[in-house]
Amino acid sequence: MCIGVPAKVITITEEQALVDVLGSQMYVGILFVPEVKVGDYVLLHAGQAMTVVDETYANESIKEWREIIRESDGPVL
Repeated sequence: MCIGVPAKVITITEEQALVDVLGSQMYVGILFVPEVKVGDYVLLHAGQAMTVVDETYANESIKEWREIIRESDGPVL
């Protein structure tokens, strides 16, 4: 099973993008999503953006991830 984490694209440079993932920023590959634009949301897996998703889906998923983290006594995001 693969789990995708939603992230918002902040900047794009060639074949990578700076994204915000639950409040943390990181660079990810965008080879699989050449259509991605700044402001889009993508699903990440293993350091790669796998697909572009709509903002509503991304926000719902982020809410669920935060709930999972709270329930596991992890850091509050």
